[in-house]
Amino acid sequence: MLRRWRRRRDELVCIELVEVVTDYLEGSMSERDRARVERHLAACPHCTRYVAQLRTTIALTGRLAVDDVDALGAEARSELLAAFRAARDA
Repeated sequence: MLRRWRRRRDELVCIELVEVVTDYLEGSMSERDRARVERHLAACPHCTRYVAQLRTTIALTGRLAVDDVDALGAEARSELLAAFRAARDA
C-alpha cells in the first residue's frame, strides 16, 4: 500500500495513484490511504478522469457474455484470451 513509499508527505502524485488504483477501486486499502487518494482525486482532474474510465471499463467488461465476445470474431476472441492468460500468469 501507500506506506511502503519513501515519501513521508501526506499528498500523492499522479504516478502513485496509478500504482494503487486497483486497491482503491477494490476497497482494500486503509482508511488513511483511501483519504489520501480521495484528496488527490479532488484536486486532480486528470486522475479523476482516469479513475472514472477504469470504473466504466470494469462495469462494461463485467457485463460481457460469451456471445458478445464471439460476435467480435475468432481473431479478436483469440487475442482477448491470450491477453487474459498472460495477465493471469504474470
